[in-house]
Amino acid sequence: MATFSRRNLIRTGAALAPALLTARPAAAAPPPTGLQTTGTAPAELAGFDEVMKTFVKEREISCAQLAISKRGRLLLARGYYTASQARYVPPVSPTSLFRIASLSKPVTAAAVMRLVQEGRLGLSAPVTTLLGLSAEADPRLAQVTVLRLMQHLGGWDRSVSLDHLWSDHAISAALDVPLPIDHADIIRYATARPLDFAPGTGMAYSNYGYMLLGRIIEKVSGTDYESYVKEKVLAPLGITRMRIGRSLRSEAAAGEVAYASQYTAKTVLDDTGTTVPYPYGGFNVPNHDANGGWLASAVDLVRFAGVFDAAGPVLGAASIAKVLAKPEIGVSGDGWWYGCGWYVRQVPGNLNTWHAGSMPGTYTYLARLQNGFTYAALFNRREEQGTPDYDVLSSRMNAALNKVASWPATDLGPRYF
Repeated sequence: MATFSRRNLIRTGAALAPALLTARPAAAAPPPTGLQTTGTAPAELAGFDEVMKTFVKEREISCAQLAISKRGRLLLARGYYTASQARYVPPVSPTSLFRIASLSKPVTAAAVMRLVQEGRLGLSAPVTTLLGLSAEADPRLAQVTVLRLMQHLGGWDRSVSLDHLWSDHAISAALDVPLPIDHADIIRYATARPLDFAPGTGMAYSNYGYMLLGRIIEKVSGTDYESYVKEKVLAPLGITRMRIGRSLRSEAAAGEVAYASQYTAKTVLDDTGTTVPYPYGGFNVPNHDANGGWLASAVDLVRFAGVFDAAGPVLGAASIAKVLAKPEIGVSGDGWWYGCGWYVRQVPGNLNTWHAGSMPGTYTYLARLQNGFTYAALFNRREEQGTPDYDVLSSRMNAALNKVASWPATDLGPRYF
């Protein structure tokens, strides 16, 4: 952590008699400027720390986190924060909570596979049967299975039609229901419209498909989505901080960071038409639960990612293999595929997996790479007009990985779990 000298704020003349001294209120010490850090970054991993420092400075990001593990040992746990425009961000610790956006999808995929592993759900089960949906608007809806939902093969293409998780005003108007809309409204709206392509014939990233998976988890488990994930996926790993986020700053969880964006939007939480900061009311976070609604810290995420390293208390080897298997459409022209909740690429001797998340006020990245190396990087701002490219993060982290000469022998895990 950077250190700063303290100033002597009240100077008194030595020749003055004590009785003549007049007490003055002490002036507040100026808050630290520039980038501050918390947590631990071993010298062997200083290159990753420098990548983060450079990345946040270039983009004027005020809150960030990085966690790194190798073969299950937590080696780096770091918080980053800055002072900006006389409003000083509370210190970001390694356990501060961030919205993780689409890093929620691997969490949902793990929960679905847990139900499959328990014999309570089949990957070939149709969504129409599981949720009692009508296929009248498009008979092809009956071909949408649990596996196709997890692999983004369900037939919804947000580049052709609306992303139903970001269309609150349109859905409210179309159904003539007040804001805020809920999951049932979104499903009713989408089910009444045709698919954009035949299920299983192409891949189009679908937030709506993962929202449906959350409802399937609820229907099959008999409990709410958040509770099932906490009990069956997170608790066996000792993860207790993660939870579904809320939409307003006044509803923030203890230890949750503040989110930044240059954009505003009309609130989706009521019908007033009030203009709000986009991260606070411009979208309904609980509606995004299974596709993008979780809060987590970076240390939580690298521990969660270990679920897919080897058989353990959450998933067995056969379940992990199904998560990482190639989809029916095969491999992309660039050599990757989308498994269940993860992008996957075959490299010599390993399947690398990764996922990014992005919402107004949020950018996140989680990767599992060769040699048991896993990292999670979280930020309270995403790429917007005029900001530098955020996609360079992964290539910079990969470059730092290639320069590591030796790895720390310690494990920071017991500090946080």
